[in-house]
Amino acid sequence: MLIIPAIDMKEGRCVRLRQGRMDDDTVFDEDPVAVARRWLDQGARRLHLVDLDGAFAGVPVNGELVAAIVAAAGEVPVQIGGGIRTHEIADAYIERGVRWLIIGTQAVKEPEFVSALCKRHPGHVIVGLDARDGDVATEGWAEASGLPVIDVARRFERAGVASIVYTDIGRDGMMKGVNVEATAALAREIDLPVIASGGVTNIDDIHALCAAADSGICGVIAGRALYEGSLDLPEAQAVGDAQAAN
Repeated sequence: MLIIPAIDMKEGRCVRLRQGRMDDDTVFDEDPVAVARRWLDQGARRLHLVDLDGAFAGVPVNGELVAAIVAAAGEVPVQIGGGIRTHEIADAYIERGVRWLIIGTQAVKEPEFVSALCKRHPGHVIVGLDARDGDVATEGWAEASGLPVIDVARRFERAGVASIVYTDIGRDGMMKGVNVEATAALAREIDLPVIASGGVTNIDDIHALCAAADSGICGVIAGRALYEGSLDLPEAQAVGDAQAAN
């Protein structure tokens, strides 16, 4: 089980939102690059970046910060979501050293874009499915699609997608515990590894996800819990490693 620290960027700062609301954010640091170095120093094996401004604008806004974090990360892979809606934007991120592109809104609205991107950058595309009450939300979580998350996920099984990031919007940033049941249910229904996201609170969530790892859950993105200190990254990764060894 891979523990992936999240670095969400808004107006050049490192923030966390509550339930995806741009007007309900907490600023944790003025320097996202320094935050990245902190997680790297603690042994992070992957970083999860979100350009929140880009998610709402539909184009990257914090691209220079992303490039600086990729440079600081060195051999540690970085994944980025938020505003990736053209091949040109995707190409630019890959050229800058981003390992995985997370496609959310565009994947729901234009599934063929994901298929084409997988052919263009094989092995480097992740689909991000953000769900509220079981249905996918788009446009930075601002709009409901009315489409069940499992139905949408099945579209991408044979497209060449590397994995699915599943976020329970209702729990994201709320410190109420990760939705293990819904994440595992999705993972069991598709032939793609699933990365859990939303609601991680403490080490108990990591144990619960590890217990459900045989469903196809391969990792978890942690944000507010790491920033507020209720989850320790080295301890969490040690638990994840112990699960993989068994």
